[in-house]
Amino acid sequence: MKYTDLNQWLWKWHVIGGLISLPFVFMLAVTGGIYLFKDTIEKPVLDTLKKVDAQQNSISYSEQLQIATKAFGKKPNSIVIPAKIGQATEFVIGKFSHKKSVFVDPFLGEVTGKFIPKNTWMYTIRKLHGELLGGSIGTKIIELIASWMIVLIVTGIYIFWPARELGWKGFFKIRTNLGKRILYRDIHALGGFWLSALLLLTLAGGLPWTDVFGGNFKKLQKMTNTGFPKEWFGVGVKSNVSEAAISLDEMITIAKQQNLVGLNTLDLPKHKEGVFSVSNATFPLENQKKIHFDQYSGKKLMTLHWSDVGILMRGRMWVMAFHQGQLGQWNFVLMLFVAIGLVIISITGLLSFKIRNWGIPTVPESFKIGYGLIFLMLLLSVMLPLFGASLLFLILLKQLMKKLIKT
Repeated sequence: MKYTDLNQWLWKWHVIGGLISLPFVFMLAVTGGIYLFKDTIEKPVLDTLKKVDAQQNSISYSEQLQIATKAFGKKPNSIVIPAKIGQATEFVIGKFSHKKSVFVDPFLGEVTGKFIPKNTWMYTIRKLHGELLGGSIGTKIIELIASWMIVLIVTGIYIFWPARELGWKGFFKIRTNLGKRILYRDIHALGGFWLSALLLLTLAGGLPWTDVFGGNFKKLQKMTNTGFPKEWFGVGVKSNVSEAAISLDEMITIAKQQNLVGLNTLDLPKHKEGVFSVSNATFPLENQKKIHFDQYSGKKLMTLHWSDVGILMRGRMWVMAFHQGQLGQWNFVLMLFVAIGLVIISITGLLSFKIRNWGIPTVPESFKIGYGLIFLMLLLSVMLPLFGASLLFLILLKQLMKKLIKT
């Protein structure tokens, strides 16, 4: 089976796709590996901002909110509830890439500092990893590379499988006595084969952030009602308007009484009918909750559990957390292993091809693609639109070159 026309055809496109993708794949592996250490690197900075000397008397959370509002120039939208005494209160404005934090000493009533993720070098690493620092165009390039990586994994498994003539030992043995090209090829092939499932899972965790695939996935969630329920964001949940709202200190006391595990955040009401919302960032994801409270009475209005979130969103959030190594120490180590493995696979693949004198595998002109392969390419094109667009471009380019040669 090793020298069949189909094998040669797949090998040809595996080589072409691999050479084009390799610089980007190498960059994704390196930046992804570095970004895994984000929390470790930023923790000392945040600990310094949070550290205060505990004293006998402290000012109210309402007063702290006023101090934070003055420091921001606008009212924060949420508060990270301090986990212990002797810690500054974190007030947050904005979300995602626009998030900013200011820390207020509850004893001295002073701002201990600000933390703006956008100003950190880790943010630059993240942007390089996700969009090549190129905005929407860069995001689409990364999505295209990720789509082709899936094709490279699938074709690589097929090429590797029939090429091994060593029986089951061929799935474990790296041949060190047949020259450097075979050595590098074996490292590339065996590494790719054994990492293939993890790489596919890693790519599944990255694709939801993309423009085209990610946008389509969000539309599918909306159509099937399998995303976050609207109530998760407080939509349709209203406070009974009264003369006076409860104080922020009373609300934080109520929030602490919920005994939610992990990092607890209190979202502030956005308007007179708005609600206080308490949530916890923690893993496993099954422990996450969202609880809404009436801003006037402090009455609990609704409790939402992780099981209330749609199945597609739950799956999406899990693979995204897996992609970032957030599911525990085992996940962090596993993702670091994937990043290092991908670097090794990329380098050995290039070295093997270089020793081969950059020769592109040839395919007989009589070779015809089977219906099964056509169906597979159409399926991948539907699932990964940018791959489909690039495939169509390559087909049209090939036809154009044929015409030019004839003329």
